[in-house]
Amino acid sequence: MPEPVKKAVSAFTKKPKTQEAGEGSSVVFEAETEKPDAKVKWQCNTKDIASGNKYVIAADGNKHSLTIQAITKEDANVYAVIAGGSKVKFELKVVSNPEAPVEVPTDGPKESSRQPEPSPAPPAAQDAPPTEDGQLPDTRQDLTGLFTEKPKSGEVTVGENITFVAKVNAESLLKKPTVKWFKGKWMDLASKSGKHLQLKESFDRNTKVHTFEMHVIEAKPNFAGGYRCEVSSRDKFDSCNFELTVHEACAVEGFDIRAAFRRTSEAGKKRSGPPPSSTDGKDDSGELDFSTLLKKSSFLKPSNRAVQMSTEPDVDVWDILRSAPPSEYQKIAFQYGITDLRGMLKRLKKMKKEEKKSAAFLKKLDPAYQVTKGHKIKLAIEVANADAEVKWLKNGQEFHPTGSKYIFESVGNMRYLTINNCSLADDAAYCCVVGDEKCTTELFVKEPPILIVKNLEDQMVMKGERVELECEVSEEGANVKWEKDGVELTRDESFKYRFKKDGCKHILIINEASKEDCGHYKVKTNGGESMAELLVQEKQLEVYQSIADLTVKAKDQAVFKCEVSDENVKGTWYKNGVEVKSDARVNITHIGRIHKLTIDDVKPEDEGDYTFVPDGHAFNLSAKLNFMEVKIDYVPRQDPPKIHLDCMSCTTESTIIVVAGNKLRLDVPITGDPAPTVVWTKGEKASSVKPDGEEKEGPTSSWTVKDGKVISEGDSRVHVETSKGHCIFTIEGAERQDEGIYSVVVRNPAGEDTADINVKVVDVPDPPQNLKILSVGEDSCVAQWDPPSFDGGQPIIGYVLERKKTRSYRWMRLNFDPYPDTTYEAKRMIEGMAYEMRVYAVNSIGMSRHSPASQPFVPVAPTSAPIGLCVDDINDTSISLKWRRPEKIGAAELEGYGVEYCKEGTDEWIPAIKGLTERTSLTIKDLNTGDKLQFRVRAYNMAGPSAPITLGQFVTIREIMQRPKIWLPRSLRQTLIRKVGETVNLVIPFQGKPRPKVTWSKDGEPLAATFANVRNSELDTILFIRNTDRKHSGKYDLQVQIENVEDSASVMLQVVDLPGPPEALKIMDIWGFNVALEWKPPKDNGNCEIIGYAIQKADKKTMEWYTVYDQYRRTNCVVSDLIMGNEYVFRVYSMNLVGLSQEPCNTKDSAYIQKSGIDYKHPGHKEHDFSEAPKFTHPLVNRSVIAGYNATLSCSVRGIPKPKVTWYKNKMDISNEAKYRMLSKQGVLTLEIRKPCLFDGGVYTCKAVNASGEDVVECKLEVRPQIVKEEKKDEKK
Repeated sequence: MPEPVKKAVSAFTKKPKTQEAGEGSSVVFEAETEKPDAKVKWQCNTKDIASGNKYVIAADGNKHSLTIQAITKEDANVYAVIAGGSKVKFELKVVSNPEAPVEVPTDGPKESSRQPEPSPAPPAAQDAPPTEDGQLPDTRQDLTGLFTEKPKSGEVTVGENITFVAKVNAESLLKKPTVKWFKGKWMDLASKSGKHLQLKESFDRNTKVHTFEMHVIEAKPNFAGGYRCEVSSRDKFDSCNFELTVHEACAVEGFDIRAAFRRTSEAGKKRSGPPPSSTDGKDDSGELDFSTLLKKSSFLKPSNRAVQMSTEPDVDVWDILRSAPPSEYQKIAFQYGITDLRGMLKRLKKMKKEEKKSAAFLKKLDPAYQVTKGHKIKLAIEVANADAEVKWLKNGQEFHPTGSKYIFESVGNMRYLTINNCSLADDAAYCCVVGDEKCTTELFVKEPPILIVKNLEDQMVMKGERVELECEVSEEGANVKWEKDGVELTRDESFKYRFKKDGCKHILIINEASKEDCGHYKVKTNGGESMAELLVQEKQLEVYQSIADLTVKAKDQAVFKCEVSDENVKGTWYKNGVEVKSDARVNITHIGRIHKLTIDDVKPEDEGDYTFVPDGHAFNLSAKLNFMEVKIDYVPRQDPPKIHLDCMSCTTESTIIVVAGNKLRLDVPITGDPAPTVVWTKGEKASSVKPDGEEKEGPTSSWTVKDGKVISEGDSRVHVETSKGHCIFTIEGAERQDEGIYSVVVRNPAGEDTADINVKVVDVPDPPQNLKILSVGEDSCVAQWDPPSFDGGQPIIGYVLERKKTRSYRWMRLNFDPYPDTTYEAKRMIEGMAYEMRVYAVNSIGMSRHSPASQPFVPVAPTSAPIGLCVDDINDTSISLKWRRPEKIGAAELEGYGVEYCKEGTDEWIPAIKGLTERTSLTIKDLNTGDKLQFRVRAYNMAGPSAPITLGQFVTIREIMQRPKIWLPRSLRQTLIRKVGETVNLVIPFQGKPRPKVTWSKDGEPLAATFANVRNSELDTILFIRNTDRKHSGKYDLQVQIENVEDSASVMLQVVDLPGPPEALKIMDIWGFNVALEWKPPKDNGNCEIIGYAIQKADKKTMEWYTVYDQYRRTNCVVSDLIMGNEYVFRVYSMNLVGLSQEPCNTKDSAYIQKSGIDYKHPGHKEHDFSEAPKFTHPLVNRSVIAGYNATLSCSVRGIPKPKVTWYKNKMDISNEAKYRMLSKQGVLTLEIRKPCLFDGGVYTCKAVNASGEDVVECKLEVRPQIVKEEKKDEKK
């Protein structure tokens, strides 16, 4: 099992907290650490703070404090204290001292003086402000009274500012209150914040009061209306209504109302005084506000008008427009000087129409309401009769009060429906029924988006470790989606990825991370997303303490000790390449990360090179064991002093290297009889040290700190010990200034001896300097820095770099092995994201402090090369090029294109234009005829130019000869037929270079300018006839010619008209019930073929005409089935493609149908009754459908006469409901239900009624909810 992730333990036992202080005072922040020797660093806005006049930093054991003196507004910042790996942030809030009120300048926007003074919320119901609908609000105990100060109604003048303040006491609240501001019924103002509206909030920790402010800046007339402030905290809720009244600015003398209806950019020029701020051309140029300009105000009075309007009567233009028909709008606008007719019509369309008064309702429900999920809403109506009974319907079904969910209230004429804790099931249509009247509204339940409260953080782990990517969302139980490099992550069989939910926290767990897990991980919700990068590195063994060379004497103990980063790594010890085994004298131990080799009772044969090799890693640690043999020669009792140093170079001067912070211990063997006096000196050779007076009896020791002056030991870090045969000089915690030459002088009456020891103190280097970013790429950057000013006494091995996102606090290491150069390319960044970098210097001692962070930079790549470069046109002195946008633009915006050309035989690219062009085409002029040029185009953005796109070959600058050719459209290759009076517009393209000569002719004659209009361009020609006549019919010839080469085409135009009437209509014969007619074709056929005749007859008694034949092709016919005893006349119309002739040809004589003299008696019979009662031939069938998919119910019915069909749902008529559509075709009845929900289920009835009876059929409809994909997967499992 992988090792669980260890949570970091804070280094602080007491953390500083956010405080408030007045200007000019002082404040103290205190912190306590667990360890008394912990190093503490204070920061302000991520920058280190040094003690001085402004800041006083103090430390007493584990207690630390930061004092800020003479506080000003600039000190209101975010501060932090850092100890070890813990960092605690806190804030300082500066409160302004109360001062005498200062007069606000009159020339700028000012805060409205009408803002009421704060006052506690009134407890009495009669003091409550009216609600948005005008009635008194519900004053029962369903509102908890969270407000300690409610926003009050206010007034403001156009262009001024006003602030509404709401205060909430948080002492009794378990959760921070949430405040929302609304305008009207449900317009949430949080999404409208910007130039004219700002929402702010603050918290006073002393009084535990939250203050919420809504700032209205530069008020406009349309800001007026009712507003609502809602506050909620868990199960507590309160709201308050208030009004904003916006007054018009004082009218400027000489104001012209006609100019007010024009655009402000023009109207401003005609005013005699300075324009008000609401129509300032610099702010809202061209903005119109008709709500104030068309009212009956001082602008329309003769005393305030311009001189030229003083004679006009006092009128209200809006009243005229409301009563006038739409056809008169333009005339009225012209009469009153309104030039912006379109704006006037838009404003007129928005005006509310007066609703018809209802007998049952004094006030109805609004068409729609919106409420956030989990909140409550109150629907209110006002009835005419206070004793009227009210029914509430939901989706057509009546419902009753249920616990605390639905609450019905009746207060006088007011009826309230309160819905608590709204859910998605409450999203429905609600109806209030009073008697036979009803009013309907739609309630929309808005599910708030899931926001990411805490973003993912970049992580760098070692291979095999466990990774947890954690984020926090705004709501518990929310669904999130995890992606890696754009691919969605799911639970696989290998259990590589695990997804964990803990309340609002969502955690992605990766067990045993590998190199394949590197990438960008993203978590998505329906309200946002967050991305982080995961880097997985191979485990590298770090050496915390290496083994050091030893010099020991016989019978002493030698200990080689090293410490590595991994406590699980084992190793092997070698002496001169031979493995060392444990025995009685040799002991090998491994405790945690420390490896020891101990040799007791050292002998001369133990001298050699010792090496420690860690298992599984390709490096080793080596040190040398030197055996120091002390030779004692026999000397007489008066033995001069002697210093015995083991020097390989056989000199009296040696160098000892010590790491800064470690102990420096100089153990010098000495001999002499009597015991010599030892003098240590730093900074000069031992030969310069002289005896100071007479020698004292007994062994004494002293040392000189500087300038060769011998003093007694006084520095607490320096210790000198003298024993028989040894003199030991020790410095605790060596520092850089301890470096130098130390001389030891031993003296006794028999003589003296000296030795010099050179001590070198090595340390970590100083931080690198001047870190800067040379260039950036799509996902990389190039950083450069200068070496540190001090290398610590050891050569610089390399550098280690780190980077982080600007808004993050986590630094990620970019390299584990020291990088030798001072220029580094960092990769694997996110394009468009801001980063910072810092660098460490590394020598053999260790790693320096980090350098100051670089300036923030954003990786941006140049765009891809433009595509599709080609030559659009060319002549003797210019060329036209065109291309398309690059396929890849990147995070930076495209600034433009650079066009260059190069002459053949040279490598110099010359810009075609100065600067860049934003278009994807360019015409380059003033070129030399005959030059061969190559062209290229590059796209430019913030990162520089892209790769160029070049033409395939060199282009010669000269005119290209192209034969003339007419491209006659297919529709013009056959006769073109037009009616008289229609428009002819013929567009015929052609080609040819140079530009050809175009000639039009009709029937061989050139076209006159009065006969038809002709327009020619380089690519086409247009023949235009506005009103065609019969004379325009004929053959039109088009000819294009370049020198001796030409091309031609013909177009046939036929203009047709109604034909004339037929001629010579005669009655040729009459027999029985038949009449024979004959006529001649018309003289004028309307310039097209006669396609037939229409023959009509009429009885002379009634003279009502009836068509006998239509589109009859012959010029003679027989009219049959005439009525005996009647006298008939006849007429004939001619017909062509256009239609019937305008006048008919009538018969001069009439035809009388003689009676035969036989009296015919009509047989009597009884009228048959075909009526039939409705009967359903196919009934409705019970159905079960899925919510969200359209459903239909079908049946069939018959009956004579056609029955009237009515559909019912649960015995309620649904004929007028927009959700349903009723269809009837050939007796088949269909009811279509659009996207049914769970509440559309029920009993549906179809009723058919006619005069003979009625019939009813019904069925049941079940609506099933949709099954989520995850539930389907669980069922399969």
